Amino acid sequence: MKGRLEIVYRTPKGAEVAFTSEEMTAAKALLMAEDLQKSGRLKQAIFIDRSEHEWTTKQLKAYLEEIKTEPHNITVYFDGGFDINTRKAGLGCVIYYEQNGKKLRIRKNALVAEMETNNEAEYAALHLAIQELELLGAHHLPVMFTGDSQVVINQLEDEWPVMEKELTSWLDKIEGKLKEMGIQPEYKLISRKNNQEADRLATQALNEVEVTSQSEWK
Repeated sequence: MKGRLEIVYRTPKGAEVAFTSEEMTAAKALLMAEDLQKSGRLKQAIFIDRSEHEWTTKQLKAYLEEIKTEPHNITVYFDGGFDINTRKAGLGCVIYYEQNGKKLRIRKNALVAEMETNNEAEYAALHLAIQELELLGAHHLPVMFTGDSQVVINQLEDEWPVMEKELTSWLDKIEGKLKEMGIQPEYKLISRKNNQEADRLATQALNEVEVTSQSEWK
């Protein structure tokens, strides 16, 4: 979870001033607030998340303690490759997350048939990633979904209209599942160069090389 920290600082003579921080993680915000409290001059500290929900330091500390054993700080990379001759698609996704004090990574790919376009393959790759999140037990938290498809990312953010029937079907399916899981999605468009891991998995799937792995990373 990310947001901003709003504080009210009071000098020994009683003068007060309010500050608002740049966006930061909840863990960093708590660290900063607790450090400022040690000075004895912090009158108030409120963390405001991206949904404009306000958290006291006590509430924030309880939240961070609660999610330690659950998957959190999740970033998903997804990519789809399409073979126009066979109408097969290779789907690839990589999920980075934290749990029990460890940084973990899931890599997964799949080969599917009867796709219509590369854009449909991209949607299918995102849907595969969401299925993996569900298996992981991720729920009721923000998740960053990252991909290199300008069409898919802009359609998910309601920047571009969805005209194709098959893409509308995928979009409805994805949004329905995210709502069911309580996932608050954030979308980020990146270059293909920065999406190489998911792209490689999609290519391996097209070559009928199956990959399913979970590992720790630093």
